[in-house]
Formats: sequence, C-alpha cells, structure tokens
Amino acid sequence: MTSTSDRYTTTDLLRVMERLRDPQTGCPWDVSQTFDSIVPSTLEECYELAAAIEQKDYLHVAEELGDVLFQVIFYAQLGAEQKLFCFNDVVHTLVDKLLRRHPHVFENGAIEGVVSQSSSVEQVESTWETIKQQERNTKRLTGVLADVPRALPALPRAQKLQKRAASVGFDWSSSVDVMAKLQEELGELQAAVLANAPDAIEDEMGDVLFTCVNLARHLQVDAETSLRRSSAKFELRFRAMESLAEEREVGLGDMNTHSLEALWIEVKQRLASPD
Repeated sequence: MTSTSDRYTTTDLLRVMERLRDPQTGCPWDVSQTFDSIVPSTLEECYELAAAIEQKDYLHVAEELGDVLFQVIFYAQLGAEQKLFCFNDVVHTLVDKLLRRHPHVFENGAIEGVVSQSSSVEQVESTWETIKQQERNTKRLTGVLADVPRALPALPRAQKLQKRAASVGFDWSSSVDVMAKLQEELGELQAAVLANAPDAIEDEMGDVLFTCVNLARHLQVDAETSLRRSSAKFELRFRAMESLAEEREVGLGDMNTHSLEALWIEVKQRLASPD
C-alpha cells in the first residue's frame, strides 16, 4: 500500500486535469471536449457507480467514485478556462448550500456550530422543502415544479414531480386510492388497444407508468431502484434459461411458447431453491 506521504491529493488531480487540457502538450481527446460533449460520459460514470453499489463491489465503488469525481474536475477546468467558475467555487457553493439546508445540524450556519435540540426525519424533510422553495424564490423560479430537471431519467423525474405536487397537498390520500387509479388507467389503455389507436395507446401507456411511479412513492419504494432490481432479476433468470437450454443442446429460438414458459418456471424454482 502507498504510504500517506506518497499519496496523490486533490491538488495533484487538478494539476493532472490542467495538463490534460493543455493545448500544446495535453491529450487531443481531452482538449477537444466541451461542457456538452462530456455529459454522456458523466451519465455513464454515474450508472457504473450505481451498478457497483448494487453489486456491493466496494473496491470497485471506490474506483467508480474516482471516475465521477474526475467528471466534476473536468467541468471545473472547463469553467476555469472560460472564466465562468473554478473548482474552489464548486466547493464553496456546495458547503454553503449544505450549511444552509441543515440548520438542524449547524448552529447559525457555522461548520462547528452544534444544535442541541434533535429533530425528527419528518421535521427535517419539511424544513428541507421549505428551504428549497426559498432558494427557488430567490432565483425567481416561480411554481412548485419550476426546477425539476427535464434531463432526469423518466422514472425519477416522474417521482420528483409527484413529490413536489404532494408538498402542496395535491396527492392521493393512500396507496389504495392509487391502486384504484391504476386499474382505471389500465382500463383506458385496454380501450385504446382495442380501438387500435397508436397515439392514444402511447398516451395511456404513459399514464399507466406515471401511476405506477405514484404507487411506488406511496409504498415508499424508489421506482428507479425497484425497476433496476427487477431488470437484474430478469437478466439472471434469462441467462440461466440460456445455460440450461445449452446443456440440453437446444436453442431458445427453436422452442415454442409452452416450452419456454416451462423452462422459465423451472429456472425460477431452481434459483429459489436453497439447494
């Protein structure tokens, strides 16, 4: 293991980024990048981090965190070059925001200020939303939904929109009500399918998905995490089907629907068995 004195620091990382972006001696790929061009890489790195966490591969988590940090450093370098902001501005803004949004921890907004009275999770969430609304007002962002990013993936964006609406009382009273609404939306989707109306099918399918997200929220389940978990479970089972079919020297594409269903059920039972 590298000794403490030999370990690289944030200062080293910032210097590496400067070197990579040097027009004469840097990396041609890094030099050619812009704010817009590295967004796909940022999203990819975040998803790779999420995957490592899901797999509980914590050594890999540390590596992926570094990749995400590099994205931050990259944007900071671009900002510094264009005299928009620098890394220290990023850090200052973040610390200032954390102090402001946690008055139940930092007395008078001081890092070492300690609040003696404890707060419940419910109180914290209520205060958090109030503070964020004040911030939106300061930025002249009117409306409860004003700053919900359009670039968010569909599931978390739907969840955030619904949570914001619920903060002003626009919400179902219970999960039972949402389930009833889901049944209603499924009926409307079925009617659109029977009518063979493509636009209506797409619209009603969206309503079904939006209502499912609402139901997940009422059940205190993160919709994105839940769907990722189900996708991983499907992938595991499907790969097991492929392996089992290969053992039996038959291709999945050569099997009929009944045989595929039987194989699926067999795989589910095998994976569920403690043996």
